[in-house]
Amino acid sequence: MKFDEESPEKAQRKVGIKNFEFALGVRFAFPMNRSLRTDFQPWQTLDSPIATLQNMCDSFLVIYVETDILVRKMKKASTRREFLQAAGAGAVSTILSRKLSWAVPSAKKSSLHKPNLVFIFADQWRAQATGYAGNPDVRTPNLDKLAEESISFSRAVSGCPVCCPYRASLMTGRYPLTHGVFLNDVRLSSDAVSIAQTYNQAGYETAYVGKWHLDGRDRSAFIPKEKRQGFRFWRAMGCTHDYNNSFYYADENVKLKWEGYDAIAQTRQVQQYIREHSGGKPFALFLSWGPPHDPYHTAPAKYRELFEQKKLVLPDNVPSHHWDSAQKALAGYYAHIAALDDCIGWILVTLRELNLENDTIFVFTSDHGDMLFSHGEQNKQRPWDESILVPFLVRYPAALGRQGRTVDMPINTPDIMPTLLGLSGLDIPDTVEGTDFSAVVSGSEKITDNAALICCPSPFGQWKRENGGKEYRGVRTKRYTYVRDLKGPWLLYDNEKDPYQLDNLCSKPEHSELQSRLDSILCEKLRQTNDDFLPGWEYIKKWGYEVDQSGTVVYTS
Repeated sequence: MKFDEESPEKAQRKVGIKNFEFALGVRFAFPMNRSLRTDFQPWQTLDSPIATLQNMCDSFLVIYVETDILVRKMKKASTRREFLQAAGAGAVSTILSRKLSWAVPSAKKSSLHKPNLVFIFADQWRAQATGYAGNPDVRTPNLDKLAEESISFSRAVSGCPVCCPYRASLMTGRYPLTHGVFLNDVRLSSDAVSIAQTYNQAGYETAYVGKWHLDGRDRSAFIPKEKRQGFRFWRAMGCTHDYNNSFYYADENVKLKWEGYDAIAQTRQVQQYIREHSGGKPFALFLSWGPPHDPYHTAPAKYRELFEQKKLVLPDNVPSHHWDSAQKALAGYYAHIAALDDCIGWILVTLRELNLENDTIFVFTSDHGDMLFSHGEQNKQRPWDESILVPFLVRYPAALGRQGRTVDMPINTPDIMPTLLGLSGLDIPDTVEGTDFSAVVSGSEKITDNAALICCPSPFGQWKRENGGKEYRGVRTKRYTYVRDLKGPWLLYDNEKDPYQLDNLCSKPEHSELQSRLDSILCEKLRQTNDDFLPGWEYIKKWGYEVDQSGTVVYTS
């Protein structure tokens, strides 16, 4: 191999390429979003057998190989010797599996710039409520533009679709019955390595702004540093939905107030943070909004005036006797969303003005959806798509380009942490249970389907047993939804033929083979996650939670 005197760092700045550590004892590179070429630039020459990887490396950006052979990403991994033996045998498919990040810069040896992370998530924003998803009424021009430049997961699943369980899985990459937060208003323990701690260890600054809801039953209590899961910059409080009278804490036990509509004030805080940290270490910044969670009619007036209740289009699965209530709720829900869309636009402008957007992984999503009277149901926890499906956009121009792409493979909440770490080139802690799908994001790995586990370990709160709440386990695949309750098979939908989930195929003889196959997939998922599918009271007892007669933790605001 021949190299001229130009450094990889200089070349990286010239052609916009990103590094990837590989265990073959050689170094090579190729242009972003193109196939490997042997005639790319004068500062590199690729000879066979390296060139034989050409057709296997489409969409990788740069592969750097350290002569001391660094193997960093094999989760619960093979040994170094086993890896090298595989490489020697030509098992490139193994080397490039999703057990390795598709782009893994060495924190110790690479001086190339690490990407920032801006992770924004709303509360109760369902996947169906965006313009880019085809909703004719909602106003999301900034999100729609972002989607044109992003990887959009059209089947992003909130596996336990309620606030605290989602947040605990986001922070740890674990499933609810592992981290123990399967109810609202219980505290997340510190026995797992959190996403903030992982970024801290890699030299990042970490920040959290907005709604936390992982510190127990007192929603307005001060949260000391040791209970923040590693986040260093802190402007947050447990939980409130009083959006125009909203408070937060910094590092002292002094309650501070967000000015006006809290989502806008929180957005301004995030813009300020980005400006103040634009020239220093890379940062991982999380912004958690309370809207569009109900109460629906508290967005600023200019956004509420955008929507005329009677003109809003309802999904086919809203029963006629709920039409008026659904339209009224949607008018307020969409007003919150319009306000948040403006907030997204402001943050994107700030990144652009500071020349940070290319090297920033920007994510928008939500903790769960909202039924909004579909199937006659409200709120979340339910297994229908309005509850479990959320928007999920990932933009990272320096590595992924600016051509948007839709991925219809389901991705689940525990997969978020390892996937973000994979995109950032960081090691994934052994405590993580989710899957690193960064290779799917990059386009270097094609997965046609993935069964996302969905669950309600113990119904509570807005879905008590007296209101139809029940324990369930299920899978959401690319095409099907299959759900069991404690009595047996409950729901089976062909979401391709029946997008509003109106025809329950469960236990129909003509679909017995399909049901059996999906049941086997579910059983395997439960085995993998050590889930015995017991009554919810058993888990409450196991974890020692204090609840009322309905199984709900009684909280204070």
